[in-house]
Amino acid sequence: MVEDERRVASFTARALRENAYAVDVAETGEAGLEMAKSNPYDAILLDIRLPGLSGIEVCQKLRDAGVETPILMLTARGLVEQRVEGLDAGADDYLVKPFALAELLARLRALMRRNLGRGTAKLRYADLEVDRHRRRVVRGRSTVPLTSKEFALLEFLMLRAPDTITRSEIVEHVWDCHFDSASNLVEVYINRLRQKIDHEQPQKLIHTVRGVGYCLRLES
Repeated sequence: MVEDERRVASFTARALRENAYAVDVAETGEAGLEMAKSNPYDAILLDIRLPGLSGIEVCQKLRDAGVETPILMLTARGLVEQRVEGLDAGADDYLVKPFALAELLARLRALMRRNLGRGTAKLRYADLEVDRHRRRVVRGRSTVPLTSKEFALLEFLMLRAPDTITRSEIVEHVWDCHFDSASNLVEVYINRLRQKIDHEQPQKLIHTVRGVGYCLRLES
């Protein structure tokens, strides 16, 4: 999220994190541009009015650099000309401030559904089902209650199943740029998921691939 108003950035980032998103925040167009060019984000929230480079300029530079990440422009004014300018610069959608959080979340989901076809509403593997819209997980006939971070981790494992994903990929996708690399949080959350997904199940789904990372797969 590229937003120079700290109160808006803090409130929005907190709300997104509570909905299982990992969020990085930049306060200037220049910082946002560098972060967006060097990280594979699922979406970018980009304010139009920024100190230094404007949101329009950031959007244009990202598209010129070949960055195809979906961009949702945020503007304090609902001027048609400004919306058109943002869309012509390469933005995928726009939202006028002040906005309702529910609408922001809905627009983000819509953008990410369109991106690379990854937005299937329900993910299934073996007898495990993840409903991404309702944030609901079912194994067999039992509903599995998960925290927002546990849900984000399971969703990522499901999206990549049965492939193995590295610890660094998990950190990049599920946590943010301030994650302490010395922390054992990834291991802690993997163990929590095992307790909730695999406990008392005859077929275990979450596995550690020693020296590589983790995967969700059926073992033969």
